[in-house]
Amino acid sequence: MPYTAGLPVAVIGAGPIGLAAAAHLVERGIEPLVLERGTRAGAAVREWGHVRLFSTWGELIDPAAEKLLAPTGWTRPEAGDYPTGAQWAEHYLQPLADALGERVHYGTTVTGVARAGRDRVVDSGREEQPFTVHTTTADGGEARTPVRAVIDASGTFATPNPLGADGLPAAGERALAAQGRITYRVPDLNDPATRARYAGTRTAVVGTGASAFTALAGLAELAEAEPGTHAVWVLRRGISGSTFGGGTADQLPARGALGLAAKAAVDNGYADALTGFRTTAVERDGDDHLVLVADDGRRSEPVDHVIVLTGLRPDLTFLSEVRLGLDERLSAPVALAPLIDPNQHSCGTVYPHGAGELAHPEQDLYLAGMKSYGRAPTFLAMTGYEQVRSIAAALAGDREAAERVELTLPETGVCGGAGLFEQATPENTGTAGGCCAAPEPQLVQLGAPATVNQEPPAGGCCGS
Repeated sequence: MPYTAGLPVAVIGAGPIGLAAAAHLVERGIEPLVLERGTRAGAAVREWGHVRLFSTWGELIDPAAEKLLAPTGWTRPEAGDYPTGAQWAEHYLQPLADALGERVHYGTTVTGVARAGRDRVVDSGREEQPFTVHTTTADGGEARTPVRAVIDASGTFATPNPLGADGLPAAGERALAAQGRITYRVPDLNDPATRARYAGTRTAVVGTGASAFTALAGLAELAEAEPGTHAVWVLRRGISGSTFGGGTADQLPARGALGLAAKAAVDNGYADALTGFRTTAVERDGDDHLVLVADDGRRSEPVDHVIVLTGLRPDLTFLSEVRLGLDERLSAPVALAPLIDPNQHSCGTVYPHGAGELAHPEQDLYLAGMKSYGRAPTFLAMTGYEQVRSIAAALAGDREAAERVELTLPETGVCGGAGLFEQATPENTGTAGGCCAAPEPQLVQLGAPATVNQEPPAGGCCGS
C-alpha cells in the first residue's frame, strides 16, 4: 500500500517472543522496530531470573533466531540443560537483541497504538493508513512513529491477577500490597534477605499453577532448615488427582517433576491446604498478622505474608484506539480462545496456531506470545515461536507458510511458568488430565494420601 510501503513493523517487547518475531521478520526481509521499556532484553524474564524453567534449551531457542545468532560467534547452550530465567536472558535473549542491533530501542514505553488520523470509530480509509505507535522515554521524551503493522508481544508479567476471587482486588489488598505484606511474585529464597524474611514465619500461598508449586516447594525447603516456617496453601477449588499436573506422564519431565515436588512438600507436612476458599478481604489481626476472609465468612489462620500466584492478565489499555476481537472470558483472540480454554485444554492439547487464529478486525495487528493467551495459563515458549513464524509469513504475503503447522507440543501437566525440579521427588499418585471438582470448603492436612487421590471426572484441567 502506498501509505505503508517501506515502513517497519513495530514489535512491542524485547522478550523471547518479541525478539523471535523480529528474527522472523528479518529472515523475511521485513524491517522490525522493537520497542522495549526495560533497559535490557528480557526485562520481565530477569525479574524471575532465580526460577529455573521446566523447558530445556532445545525448546527455548527459536530457529530463525538461531540463524541470526550463528554469524556472531554465539555458542548454543547444551540442548538438554534447563536454564534459569537469568541464564535464558543472558545467554540467549541479550545476544539475540545485540544481533538485531539498532532495531531494538530500550527505555521506550508504548503508550498507545492507533491508525494515523483515525480513532477506533472511523471506517473511511482505515486500512490504507499506517499505524501510529505513541511512545515515551525515561527522560520524558515523546514520539509518534508510523509503522506498517504491529506485533504486540509485551506479555502479561506486569499485570498479575489479584487476590480477590471475583477478579478484583480483595478489600484491604491494595494497601497491604503497597506495604509489601502481599506479593505477586515467587520469592527468591536463595537471596539472604528474602530468606530471612520468610524463615520462621507462616505464609499463605494462593494459586494452583506452576508458580504456586515453585513457592510451596521453596518454602518446604526453607522449613527443613528453619523450624517454624510453614505455608497455608489457599485453593479456590478442591484437590483431585490432577491438581499436581501430569507427574511422571508429562512429556516435559521437569514440568511433571515440579508438580511432584510440590506434592512432596505438602505431604511432608510443611503446608496445610485451605480448599474451596474464595477470598474477598484481607485484614490485620491484633498481633499485626494477616487473615484472609472468604465469601462464605470463613477466616484463615493468621499468617505473616501472602504470596498471590493466581495467574496473569493482559494490559490492553494502550490498544484502546484499535479494533480488537477478543473473547469475553479469556481476553484472547476470538478464534484462538476455544483452542486454549483452560477448562478444556492443557499445553499439549492446544492446537498449534498462527496468523489466522490471531487476527483481529484491525488488519495487520497481532497479539503474540503470552499476551495472545489473555488469561489462559496454557502457554509455552515454543507456541509463541510458531505464532510469530506464521505472522511474519502472513506479513510477507506467504499465505501457504502462514497456514502451515510446524509444531508438535508435549502433552499433559500444568502449563506456563517455571519451577524447582532438581531434587528427588516421590512417585506420582495422581492421574493426568481431568478437571478439578469443587467439594465443600475444608482445611486439609495434606499428609493423608486420601486427600489427593480422589478420582476426577474426565476432561479439562484445573485453574487456581
